[in-house]
Formats: sequence, structure tokens, C-alpha cells
Amino acid sequence: MFKKLKILDEKNKKLRMISKDVVFPLTKDEKEIIKNAMENLRFSQIDEYAKKYDLRAGWGLSAIQIGIDKRWFIIVDEQEDGTFKEYFFANPKIISNSTEKIYVEQGEGCLSVNREVVGIIPRYARVTIEAYDMDGNKFQMRAREDLAICVQHELDHLQGILFIDRIDKKNPFKDADKYRAI
Repeated sequence: MFKKLKILDEKNKKLRMISKDVVFPLTKDEKEIIKNAMENLRFSQIDEYAKKYDLRAGWGLSAIQIGIDKRWFIIVDEQEDGTFKEYFFANPKIISNSTEKIYVEQGEGCLSVNREVVGIIPRYARVTIEAYDMDGNKFQMRAREDLAICVQHELDHLQGILFIDRIDKKNPFKDADKYRAI
């Protein structure tokens, strides 16, 4: 049975906490929460379910956004064939990045920020991330473009940073001409 997540709003001080490392093995309850969070993200990207359950579209979510003070996040990425690729990252860190920076032309969004925000956030076009899977196995993954932006956005959450913090308040489109829009 579907259980809608309660996602913390940007005003909640918990979102500003630096998350603590994940300790393995994950408990059965932790795995159930992660599975449910992935289902929420998947359903949020399918119009029929998004309407039925009143879900805002999203494809990344960090543990702290649902009130869990742990260093993990998930990404559910819809593929061109309509299937979904699900990612789980525990204790993640970027171990290399491109020099090229990009930004989301229409602006980044966040399930914890329930308002329209204008401005750009320069992010690395490519990153290599090192993390642990749900079974505690270390892995590395190379992410590009949209996926790289999502990884960096979710990593920020683990440090108590919201995307709105990275927008220049006086000049929201500062240096836009120096980066590639996607």
C-alpha cells in the first residue's frame, strides 16, 4: 500500500543540519523507508499517480528531507523507454569533477522549496561519486549533465545547504554567460 512521504519545508531547521554517516547494515525499517521514498519519487513522475496522490514531481531526495539525520540520498531517473533507474547513495562524496560548469536553464527545484525561485546555480557538468549501496558495498559512479546536477543538489542537502543558498541574491543570473545552460 502506498504511503505518501512527509517532506520537510525549507523553514524547518532540521534541513540545515549536517547529516551523520550511515552505519551498516541497514535495518529492515531503514530499507522499507528507502523503498517507500523511491516509490514516492517514481509515482511523482507518472502523471496518473502524481494526481491521485497529490505528489510534486521530483527525482532526487535526501534522508534529511524526510527528517532522517543520515548521509544518504536517492535518485529515481526516468529513462527514455518509460522505465526507471533507481540509485541509492550512502556516505557519498565527489572524488573528481569536470572543470566545465553548467546550470539548469529553467532553474533548479526542490521538494522542500514549495515556491518558484529564479536564478542559476553553477554545477559541475560531470562528477565521479564514491558511495555505498544498500548492502554496504562501496562503489563509484560517473554522472553527467542532469544526473550530475541532481547528485550535487542532494549532496548539498547532506551538508545543510539548500539550492536557494547558492543563488546570488543581488544578481540571480550572475555569470550565466560563463556556463553552459542545459
